[in-house]
Amino acid sequence: MTVTNPVLEKPTTPSSTYVLLYDVSWEQLEQLDVTLAGTGARLTYLDGVLEIMSPLSDDHEDAKSTLSLLLEAYFREKRIRFYKRGSATLGREEKKGRREPDESYNIETKKPIPDLILEVTVTSGGINKLEIYKRLGVPEVWYWEDGLISVYSLQAGMYQKVTKSVLLPDLDLELIARHSRMADQYDAVSEYSQIIAILTKSQI
Repeated sequence: MTVTNPVLEKPTTPSSTYVLLYDVSWEQLEQLDVTLAGTGARLTYLDGVLEIMSPLSDDHEDAKSTLSLLLEAYFREKRIRFYKRGSATLGREEKKGRREPDESYNIETKKPIPDLILEVTVTSGGINKLEIYKRLGVPEVWYWEDGLISVYSLQAGMYQKVTKSVLLPDLDLELIARHSRMADQYDAVSEYSQIIAILTKSQI
């Protein structure tokens, strides 16, 4: 499945958590960034359209933290070297796009651009984040929504929705998604780590 990349995504939930401003220059974006510093608002920009997102909810942060802890448990058990980049702002004026990912990683070595980005979707709509990541050349993006993970792999300059991670082909997406849905974060990560350890030993 080839993912089309319009500037705006079609919303399926109310847009009460974000506002869109049009015909915004890069200079105006930078001024707003300074003005809104410390408010918790997140700015996403693409081709003159600016999305201002309200501070992230507890549900969003809980889901993001659980998923990142599960992924890091997998990295460590499989002894895959990784570098957590967090939500550091990505984008440049010449790309006409800017975004703060929910979470991002480099695998094996540090690089200017993340290899893998995690996005947790609580409210749909707004700017199409994949278009920004495509312009920046991010190899893989995971979307977590309602406990399900969708993986998009950058192939021949376009994102393709794939059934398993290209970067981590041995990772069981359903297993990690199932544990991301568990109510208790500590129990979820502990149980997942134990399962991965057992599976790893059985493959030796």
